[in-house]
Amino acid sequence: MPAPENDGATGASDGNRAYGHKPFKRSRSHFADRITADGRDGWPVAAGRYRLVVSRACPWASRAVISRRLLGLEDALSMGIADPIQDDRSWRFTLDPEGRDPVLGIRFLSEAYDARESGYPGGVSVPAIVDVPSGQLVTNDFQQITLDFATEWTALHRPGAPDLYPGAHRDEIDEVMAGVYQDVNNGVYRAGFATGQDDYDAAFEALFRRLDQLSERLMHRRYLVGDTLTEADVRLFTTLVRFDPVYHGHFKCNRFKLAEDPVLWAYAKDLFQTPGFGDTVDFHHIKQHYYRVHSGINPTGIVPLGPDLSGWLTPHHREELGGRPFGDGTPPGPVPAGERVPASGRP
Repeated sequence: MPAPENDGATGASDGNRAYGHKPFKRSRSHFADRITADGRDGWPVAAGRYRLVVSRACPWASRAVISRRLLGLEDALSMGIADPIQDDRSWRFTLDPEGRDPVLGIRFLSEAYDARESGYPGGVSVPAIVDVPSGQLVTNDFQQITLDFATEWTALHRPGAPDLYPGAHRDEIDEVMAGVYQDVNNGVYRAGFATGQDDYDAAFEALFRRLDQLSERLMHRRYLVGDTLTEADVRLFTTLVRFDPVYHGHFKCNRFKLAEDPVLWAYAKDLFQTPGFGDTVDFHHIKQHYYRVHSGINPTGIVPLGPDLSGWLTPHHREELGGRPFGDGTPPGPVPAGERVPASGRP
């Protein structure tokens, strides 16, 4: 997760320090090199060269996980999964044997940051793409990574991969994503990490005003833009799927639960039940991270047992609106064995 500008905490442990009543502001990615087909930044697209490091808890990293799976990049771009519980040394690979990433050979993601820029003072965030031969971080630009997956990595896409960023709809997709980012993706954080009532109120009101608009937009259309899945749906989904488990209570975003808005709930369930979305979600990781790492918000570290997750698998009836999830393409195949979400994280 990216760290906020006015907090030195690493990754998503942004809630552990007081903000001095300053509004929450998310930092821009410091390492913004791009991996492109022509290699113009010095990093050409190449199968097997890079490793994507993520946390299943993080909504920003989850964008990359979903996009990678929808586009069928699993064989071309390996993936390392960090422990949802961080410590002061950053995201750690304690889920792997001997506590080391099996490809990069490191214990902490910060080692890849240090290999790129010694003494880098900023936070260590996910998603991060690491150059395997050198062990150096390439990029942590969470806004650009998935756009490049869709447009620069096309030579490595699976047959039948959907076009998640179609040229004919990019202006509309960009407009929708800008509002979603400001008021929803980042809005829940501005509410959750607010230390002043006015800042919280403003974030809360903007969040639910935007959710009302999105609910109205989705009432008679299956997807946000056009009649197929796009990058806009990926970005909205990663916040919606975390809404009831963590944002509603932990971040005080409680005007209503997602499950109480018939349109947004059906839309989110439709996506969750679409291959490539729900099969990447680990609710256990999500709850463990938010409730145990954000000690400034939840000092007891108690992780709630609820909510009931079984509703994610109930009928949504959104197919009645038409639409073609993958356009002229096909769904992704089965999740690779080593990347399946454990039963503890599924509904």
